[in-house]
Amino acid sequence: MISPVSIVVIGAGGISSSYFAAMAGNPNVQLVGVVDNRPEAAMKAANPFGVRWFMNVAELMASTIQFEAAIVCTPPNTHEEIATELAKRGVHVLCEKPISITSASARRMAAVAQKSGTILTMGSKFRYVNDVIEARERVQKHLIGDVVLFENAFTGRVDMSRRWNSMPAVSGGGVLIDNGTHSVDILRYFLGPLAEVHAVEGKRIQNLPVEDTARLFVRSQAGVMGSVDLSWSLNKELDWYVNVFGSEGVIQVGWKSSRMKIGNGDWEVFGQGYDKVQAFRSQVNNFARAIRKIEPLIITWEDALASVYVIEAAYDSMRASGWTNVKSSCPLTNTPSPIGETAIHREVVRA
Repeated sequence: MISPVSIVVIGAGGISSSYFAAMAGNPNVQLVGVVDNRPEAAMKAANPFGVRWFMNVAELMASTIQFEAAIVCTPPNTHEEIATELAKRGVHVLCEKPISITSASARRMAAVAQKSGTILTMGSKFRYVNDVIEARERVQKHLIGDVVLFENAFTGRVDMSRRWNSMPAVSGGGVLIDNGTHSVDILRYFLGPLAEVHAVEGKRIQNLPVEDTARLFVRSQAGVMGSVDLSWSLNKELDWYVNVFGSEGVIQVGWKSSRMKIGNGDWEVFGQGYDKVQAFRSQVNNFARAIRKIEPLIITWEDALASVYVIEAAYDSMRASGWTNVKSSCPLTNTPSPIGETAIHREVVRA
């Protein structure tokens, strides 16, 4: 048991509901405020917890509320401004994925957090799913031999015509940066650093200014191949969202259960599937316990920055129609100034 970490949630949109559920009755954290520029959304989120709500971060900062940490659930193009303002005030930040829409922006965020001595982490729920953790442990124990191929799929039919996720100036791109950030983080979690990527856009179904279907191929620095299917416009109806093929067996992580098979033997079920509430609760608890210096942060700012580098390389690959090397992380000195920076919005031109 730790002394509860006082937290505010900034942004009361769809994803915030999972964080509120993760904090309800959680002894590790105490929600003390909610921020959203829509009063009805802010009140709806704040009232069940009996806490105050605010229209913007400036209003929050001018209040008498004391808080140690913040969960930022606003659109990606706002992350840098909000996170850096909080970090400068000594506030620890858990920022929803993607941490930012350019690597230059993500580097500036990390630099401010380092200078202020605060924690900066990225929300990536699948790293906290019990079945994913168990699958990785089995891979690391070489229970299926050497990993040869890794597959991931996040596909579903969702109308994106009125959502900010499909507005490139806000989101930084389409399904590749949105769902794909989860995929990249899972790939790196299992395979380690990624060396090169090749992204291919599928046929656009929803008439969006960004890609709604894409396939991503990767090669890790250790030489393992990986592939990812992403779509807002089709559902592959798969039971398993992760398949890890090894030289001696296979592991499948699924929505309702997970299993492993060695050679031609029988399947061994080892998990109960995807539990969203458990994943978010574990993520919030890791954030709180890292603030209290009880356990290490599972997703560091280095992990968050690495995911942005991979996504940038993927969009470069999509435009160039070929394999692209992934930039390695480097020290945060000489981080580019925001003055004169051109944000790269991923609006892929049709051939």
